[in-house]
Amino acid sequence: MRHTPTGGAGSSGAASSDRKPMSIGTVLNALREEFPEVTISKIRFLEAEGLVEPQRTPSGYRKFTAADLERLAGVLRMQRDHYLPLKVIREHLDALERGEQVQLPAPTPPRDLVEGVSDFDEERPTAARIGRAELLAATEVDEATLADWESYGLIVAHGDGRYDIEAVTVAKLVADLGRFGLEPRHLRAVKAAAEREAGLVEQVVAPLRRHRNPQTRAHAEATARELATLSVRLHAALLQSALRVPLP
Repeated sequence: MRHTPTGGAGSSGAASSDRKPMSIGTVLNALREEFPEVTISKIRFLEAEGLVEPQRTPSGYRKFTAADLERLAGVLRMQRDHYLPLKVIREHLDALERGEQVQLPAPTPPRDLVEGVSDFDEERPTAARIGRAELLAATEVDEATLADWESYGLIVAHGDGRYDIEAVTVAKLVADLGRFGLEPRHLRAVKAAAEREAGLVEQVVAPLRRHRNPQTRAHAEATARELATLSVRLHAALLQSALRVPLP
C-alpha cells in the first residue's frame, strides 16, 4: 500500500515542486534543510519500521515519491515537536489514511529537558529502578548466584543499591544461557561487546545532546533507541551469518 502525504504535518518545497522519483540521497538532502541531524541510516530505519514504503528499481535501488518525502518529514516533525514514539506515529498516520480525524497530543518535552538533566545522567529520577529483593524475586535466583553475576559485571547496581529494570531481562537471559553450560565468565566478552556498541551510540548521540537547539537535544534519546535497535539487528545478522543457521 502506498502512503499518502501526512495531513497537517507541514509541507516541503522539494516535494511540491519535484514529482520525479528521488534517490535516498536526494531525499536526505531535502530533509536536511529542516532536520540537519537526519542520516541515511535514519531513513532506512524508518522504512524498516514500516513508516515509509519507497518503490524499488529492478536492481534494488530505492525510489521515493513526493508523498514519501512529505511522509518522512511528517514523521520527523512528530518526533521532534511532539516527542512521540514510532508506534504512536504509525498509528496516527494509519488513522489519517483511513480518513479519520485525529489530533496529535500537545507537545510535551521530556522531563529531563525541562529540568536540564541529561538523558543518561545518573541523578535522574529512579522510578524505573528496583531493589535487590525485587530483582531476586523476579529472576528466581539466590543471593550467591546474583553476587556471582555482579562479580563479572553482568548485573550492576547504582550507587543507591538499586537496579535498572533492564537488569531483570539481563538476569533471566544469563540464567537461560547457564542451562547450556555457559557460565558468567564466558559472558564477559558479550558484556564487553555491548559496552563497545554503547560507546559507538554515545559518539553519535553526544553531539545531539550538546546541540544549541533544545529540540535537537530532546531528540537524542529517540536517536539512541533507534541506533540501539539497529545495533541489535546487526548483531543478530552477523551471528546468524557466523553460525550459518537461521535465527528466530
